[in-house]
Amino acid sequence: MVLNGIDNIDDYEAWFAHKRLGLITSVSGTDSRLVSTIDILRSKFTLAALFSPEHGIRGNVDAGGDVDAYVDPYTQIPVYSLYRKDSKRLTKEMLEAVDTLVYDIQDLGVRYYTFISTMYYAMQECERCQKEMIILDRINPLGDRVEGNLIQESFQSFVGAYPLCMRYGLTAGELAEMIYQEQQFRFPLKVVPVKGWKRKSLFSDTERVWVMPSLGIPRFETALLYPGTCLFEGTNLSEGRGTSAPFELIGAPYADGYKLARHMNNKNLPGAVFSPAYFTPFSSKYRGEACEGVHIHITDKDAFCSVTAGLSLLFAFRECYPRDFSFLPPCKEGERSMIELLFGNGSILEEGGQEEKLLSEFEADSRRFYERKSEFHLY
Repeated sequence: MVLNGIDNIDDYEAWFAHKRLGLITSVSGTDSRLVSTIDILRSKFTLAALFSPEHGIRGNVDAGGDVDAYVDPYTQIPVYSLYRKDSKRLTKEMLEAVDTLVYDIQDLGVRYYTFISTMYYAMQECERCQKEMIILDRINPLGDRVEGNLIQESFQSFVGAYPLCMRYGLTAGELAEMIYQEQQFRFPLKVVPVKGWKRKSLFSDTERVWVMPSLGIPRFETALLYPGTCLFEGTNLSEGRGTSAPFELIGAPYADGYKLARHMNNKNLPGAVFSPAYFTPFSSKYRGEACEGVHIHITDKDAFCSVTAGLSLLFAFRECYPRDFSFLPPCKEGERSMIELLFGNGSILEEGGQEEKLLSEFEADSRRFYERKSEFHLY
């Protein structure tokens, strides 16, 4: 049985005892029996505060929705927001309420997934205040593989806060160790390790039950697609939000599903087939409008390269519908567009055929990053 950090907490009780604990967590923070980390810590130790990332500590807030401060009705513990409209950071006052900060969230191993940005920002604040932090480590559901490009410094944001590849192949604990050493931090950092996990294993190779880390990732297959299909959030295409298959269904009212499926299947991408899709989102883009596009089916989880598939599909829409397809503009004048922030640089906006060039750059970045990250492997 693969055990995450919270499952091994009895071996590390001395780290938590006699301290006021503050817990950064979400709905995915559970042990192997699906008991909440919140309940486990408050039954054993002094849990003084909860800190909420995007989606809320109970996973009940939609993507991008502001999280408010409140008192948790189940535990009567104060909840402080780390996803406020004006800031995504801990304040000095928040940290003064605790002795040790604990982090326990199931990440996807994808650069744009904001939980790791919350962890990175929390580490920066712990360094500033010299506050102890403990990571309850969890497996990377996407295993060890690296895909995609490295984000450029001038494009860093909350959907890409640290120089990582799109799919980065580290656990949260390993990433924390990388950040800690590369940034030369000095605050006390500890990691409660995972047991029984082989780092090349995908989530589907374990016996664990999938708990949705957010409402947009209902299945493991969704998580496997996400490194590539999240890019569509920066376009005028529906990425499947508001359907039963987010990030699996991609389309728009102007698309021809049959034509696109045939176009994509002719590419013979490893580990995937594409079928015509017809859907009407009940929320998000094109709410209530009939869309056509493709449904991406993973036939070989080990061979499938999400970033390659996502980029190839994006260029297919761009090629087939040059007058209709577009990238979403920035929210405010002078800001980066969402596709630039997700992509990590501005080259995706360039005109002309560049798919092969970008994929070649991705491969080079991924190879260099794999070498860099290997130094911080704990498993």
